Amino acid sequence: MRSPDQHRERIERFLAGLELSDELGRLDEVVRYALAGGGKRIRPVLCLATTEAAGGDPDQALGAAAAIELVHSFSLVHDDLPALDDDEQRRGRPTVHVRYGEAQAILAGDALLNEAFALALGYDGPHVGRELALATSGMIGGQYLDINGSRQDRMELNRLKTARLFEASVGCGLWIVGIPVAEQEDWREFGAEFGVLYQVVDDLLDDDGLVKERGRPATLELAASTEARAREKLDAIDADTSVLAGLIGELAARVQQSSV
Repeated sequence: MRSPDQHRERIERFLAGLELSDELGRLDEVVRYALAGGGKRIRPVLCLATTEAAGGDPDQALGAAAAIELVHSFSLVHDDLPALDDDEQRRGRPTVHVRYGEAQAILAGDALLNEAFALALGYDGPHVGRELALATSGMIGGQYLDINGSRQDRMELNRLKTARLFEASVGCGLWIVGIPVAEQEDWREFGAEFGVLYQVVDDLLDDDGLVKERGRPATLELAASTEARAREKLDAIDADTSVLAGLIGELAARVQQSSV
């Protein structure tokens, strides 16, 4: 089994060599700037690790994993726009609209999403593309709740805006291996719980979101219970899920970091 770092190295190489549509012209530079913004590539790593845990070749999932990262990058570019979060920096760099202008940022986000579906549609059958489309709709729905102040149920917002793409990361891996729908439930529930945990940890590190609404002790309790549910779902799967458990461990370590 490959380690998370090995999966990260593989997806980074794949993204670096990714061929974008010639029709994008000079927008190619803007798209690549958005895609090269760093981060842990946790969503594509989750896709690759799921594929291997389910008995498949993770290299066959590289296209789907890259598509997931492109969708994530699209969401960040658009979230940063003045009409939404109006952020000027992301991961220590100027956001796309600050570096290249608002119009080019909008187009780059559109291009990232379109290129993602070009990759997803490279697989036989509609499953990977449909998985990604439904997850994207969920993310858009979550963003709509966010910008319209509908935060009465923060967990539902997080389920849509954040956790939905994590679940899809798992789902794409399952489709590539050919896992029947009847056998996907525990895998998918793990992905959803992992996504919720990811957002809870982010809120703890940023002292924002759930921490502001519920307080740090209650949010720490939520992190612990969500981690326990994610591990429980993995334990119910008849496969070597040790690498996926390691990814949970990475998030748990960040929870400890937030308490220092």
